[in-house]
Amino acid sequence: MNAEQFKGKWSQFKGEAKRQWGKLTDDDLTEAEGNYDKFIGRVQERYGDKKEDVMKWTNDWYDKQVDQGSQTHKTAK
Repeated sequence: MNAEQFKGKWSQFKGEAKRQWGKLTDDDLTEAEGNYDKFIGRVQERYGDKKEDVMKWTNDWYDKQVDQGSQTHKTAK
């Protein structure tokens, strides 16, 4: 997932991020506001997770969204 894709899915993503990383505050998410690098940095600050682990989780989340969207699109045809 690239930075533009992340920014485009930010509204849907931030709810999932709060479920995954409950220590993230609304201020953390507001500060990141769709910025991939800032988001990853915030998670690392709060949890000490490796950058690669956070990136994997975000990419997996994004891939699920894309897969669901393509499934919905196929069914709608």
